[in-house]
Amino acid sequence: MAVIWFLLSGHTEPLILGLGAASILSITWLALRMDLIDREGHPIHLTFRAPMFWVWLGWEIVKSNLQVMKIILYPKLPISPRMFRVPVSQKTDIGRVLYANSITLTPGTISLRVNEHDIEVHALTQAGEDGLKDGKMDRLVTNVEGEQ
Repeated sequence: MAVIWFLLSGHTEPLILGLGAASILSITWLALRMDLIDREGHPIHLTFRAPMFWVWLGWEIVKSNLQVMKIILYPKLPISPRMFRVPVSQKTDIGRVLYANSITLTPGTISLRVNEHDIEVHALTQAGEDGLKDGKMDRLVTNVEGEQ
């Protein structure tokens, strides 16, 4: 919200920006001290871990889009639809949801069912299954989650 205000207001005076930053920090500190911000409902702890994950996920989405586009444009290419389960190492609901949604955002794969131990997935190709079973996305989401 502060960024939107900054972009729309045009104020660049150091005093105004400093007071705004102090206000943001003090309100955040107070909310944390009063336990108004919980880790599941307001995952502020993800703020610094998530950006690199989003960059990686964006690149994976682009690569998968190109693969699915190639399959659509060249129908003779083989597809091998399959359902399988991938284990999850996330400890929290938000971590499992992030993992399942990341799978679904990647073209050619869809998360069907999520539980504490695994995610049931439908993939369009063997490569889609192999990409998930190598565990890289799971490790990255676990790193973002930060729960040990």
